[in-house]
Amino acid sequence: MNILVIGSGGREHAIGWKINQSNRDLSLYFAPGNPGTANLGTNIDIDTNNFDEVRQSVLDNRIDMVVVGPEVPLVEGINDFLSADPKLKSLKVVGPTKAGAKLEGSKNFAKKFMLRHNIPTAKHFSVTKDNINEGISFLKSMKSPYVLKADGLAAGKGVLIVQTLKEAEDTLNEMLGGKFGKASSKVVLEEFLSGVEISVFIITDGNDYKILPEAKDYKRIGEGDTGLNTGGMGAVSPVPFADRVFMEKVEKRIIRPTINGLKAEKIDYTGFIFFGLINVNGDPLVIEYNVRLGDPEAEVTLPRIKSDFVDLLEGAADRTLKNKKIEIDKKTAVTVMLVSGGYPEKYEKGKTITGIDKIKNSTIFHSGTKNIGTRLVTNGGRVIAVSSLSESIKEALNTSYKNAEIIRFEKKYYRKDLGFDL
Repeated sequence: MNILVIGSGGREHAIGWKINQSNRDLSLYFAPGNPGTANLGTNIDIDTNNFDEVRQSVLDNRIDMVVVGPEVPLVEGINDFLSADPKLKSLKVVGPTKAGAKLEGSKNFAKKFMLRHNIPTAKHFSVTKDNINEGISFLKSMKSPYVLKADGLAAGKGVLIVQTLKEAEDTLNEMLGGKFGKASSKVVLEEFLSGVEISVFIITDGNDYKILPEAKDYKRIGEGDTGLNTGGMGAVSPVPFADRVFMEKVEKRIIRPTINGLKAEKIDYTGFIFFGLINVNGDPLVIEYNVRLGDPEAEVTLPRIKSDFVDLLEGAADRTLKNKKIEIDKKTAVTVMLVSGGYPEKYEKGKTITGIDKIKNSTIFHSGTKNIGTRLVTNGGRVIAVSSLSESIKEALNTSYKNAEIIRFEKKYYRKDLGFDL
């Protein structure tokens, strides 16, 4: 079986790493991939938002299955494009259609979907330039702090939390004025929920689903969850408060109604759903949907899956998930993200990375790296994820932190307090 993984980050490296553990006879391809994925298979240097290029790569490499990692090609309709091609009738695609991807592609759509299907979430109001006065009235009815979300995709930067009403009004005007381009031509205002966040994942064929390991992601750049939001500074799995009682509530109130809602609205959905939840006094509420695996959550959830991952991917694409088994390791996985100095604001690229060859008892996932000649260098804000699996959170953290010290590049930074709130 020839499998193509779309994407170039730590999530895609982790997906390929897990696929590579399958007992199946398979060949792995990545588009465009990174220096880490090159050790698992063949990197194909194409623009994955150019679907004609993707199609040609699928044909040239006789690809049997495409696994789509990032959200942009899904929201743009890569599944629909490939599925409509008569030459690709036997191709299996893991990732939702454009209609399904609206769960992430439009915050407004997602909120209305939750309301239609009685899925618990925060109070909200959608604003454009046409009803800005109503939006400001809604803000005035809320207590501080205020949550403002760009409706569309904004590369993880479209959610802002501000403390004062004046700041909220100014931010709303900035967003509607083009702060995030088209993504914030509509803004969703939300009630602020106080609690602990948790990421829950499923893989689904549109009818049945399997619940994957949950994770706790750390978004803020600074220790103690301070400073600017990032794409994620690390993650821990399992999450101690996600016990049987809590997860039964998640399944009954959120997962099942979501799957049933998609079916009721005749939205074809195969692939992953990421439920960004918050635990408010023992009750789960949905903050957001994502239509793919998280990053850096993939780097802790995938190491805990003991069953053959290719079986699960095939079950989703073939709509035979009901017949598949999933086995989860009880051990704890943690990942520590090494980032470039200055991230998530301005940072420099091209810093030489050393020490990876000295790593023991951790798995290294490349997020933002590239090769220049014989040198491995930084090529993004988030550079490398250091993942460890152990009997306890303390042991796993100690191992990842020890190895995080060994890897060197100029102005390297990482949070040293992951798991502090668990």
